[in-house]
Amino acid sequence: MIPIISLIVVVLVSMVVVRIASVALTLTGLSNELARFQARSAFSGTGFSTTESEKVVRHPVRRRIIMLLMLLGNAGIVTAMSSLILSFMGTQTATGITGNIWFRITCLLASLSVLWMFAHSRWIDRELSKYIRWALKRWTALEVRDYAGLLHLTGDYVVLELSVQADDWLANQALGDLNLADEGVLVLGVEKANGNYFGAPRGKTILEEHDTLLLYGRQEVIANLDERRSGATGNWEHHKAIGKQMQIEKQEEEELEQSDSSLA
Repeated sequence: MIPIISLIVVVLVSMVVVRIASVALTLTGLSNELARFQARSAFSGTGFSTTESEKVVRHPVRRRIIMLLMLLGNAGIVTAMSSLILSFMGTQTATGITGNIWFRITCLLASLSVLWMFAHSRWIDRELSKYIRWALKRWTALEVRDYAGLLHLTGDYVVLELSVQADDWLANQALGDLNLADEGVLVLGVEKANGNYFGAPRGKTILEEHDTLLLYGRQEVIANLDERRSGATGNWEHHKAIGKQMQIEKQEEEELEQSDSSLA
């Protein structure tokens, strides 16, 4: 039974390692789906497509995470396979070879079924991700955001995900009261902590802790918005961002007028 227990421990540790890596990759700016795919691919050694490889190679923090996953994945898979072979090739007792093998198979399948339910529990995933995110921010020097973005658009405009934390300026406020459009930021969608997604949310939508926003705007503004904390300081940053956006809009209008006059 010791080899089977070893195998279960290896599988459990592997699941936790992949989950930690997924959260770490999301903290560098990747979407949840892409981060999970890259973490699982690196750990299992299946590789990436060309576009996804570039997302990792161009970012030093992501590159280190993926390299570590590859090393741990190779060691974990080898250990798991060795434990699996040993569990069925061990010394047989007098109760009979067939009975002993079926008992081990039953124990193995039952344990893997429990781990499968554990891995697909949304509540466990949410709570585990919350503590992993906190630990990574608290105990590592990981770059919390990569503002290269999920999607590069023309100029400085990007589409990015932003997670709402308890002490953020955004937290516990209605979208309509935040006036983000005055800063040049549009909210394309809100994913609540329970997994519900609201596209093109209205002004009455309340932003809560652990909500994830999908934002469109200038990279610099969204970066400032993510670092902005509640209170008077956050309000002042909001007013400064509005003033800067007004200057940008005025400059864009002047450039548009010059372009129109040159074409006339």
